[in-house]
Amino acid sequence: MKKVLAISGSIRKNSSSTQLIDLFSQLSKPDLSIELFEGLAALPYFNPDLTENPPDLVKVFCQKIKEAQGVLICSPEYVFSLPGVLKNALEWTVASSDFVDKPAALILASTSGEKAYESLCLIMKTLMADFKNTSLLIKGARAKLTKEGKLKDQEVLKHLNQVIDSFKKKMA
Repeated sequence: MKKVLAISGSIRKNSSSTQLIDLFSQLSKPDLSIELFEGLAALPYFNPDLTENPPDLVKVFCQKIKEAQGVLICSPEYVFSLPGVLKNALEWTVASSDFVDKPAALILASTSGEKAYESLCLIMKTLMADFKNTSLLIKGARAKLTKEGKLKDQEVLKHLNQVIDSFKKKMA
């Protein structure tokens, strides 16, 4: 079983992003073990002066990325961009090689999402993560999910399963 660290770009309880991470986890069993990083909201603001000796929670976050065989990021779009908490978390990794060639699955789930999707892909490309064939933009995400987090849209489910299959192959 491959170990995956999941990062939800939304800290809202029962968000579409976290529901999609749960769905991704269910659909990828028994091959992947997915752990959701719960400390996103508590990460301190990125400060380049602290990269040599980062705060403890930042060390934990970066260690979890290093130990994972893959990373799953699922996020909404806020004001045509990534949520600040997600951008902040990713900024803490810029000075490291934590994401270099690390298999990553990227899901942007929002009303529109194009700008945030482009931003997330650009950031992960800069961090040198491997997300070729493992990214997905889900427009109108809230309408495509039930309150329980099940996908109502079979086309999106098909694409999500393709992302999962490609992601598994990268970690094989």
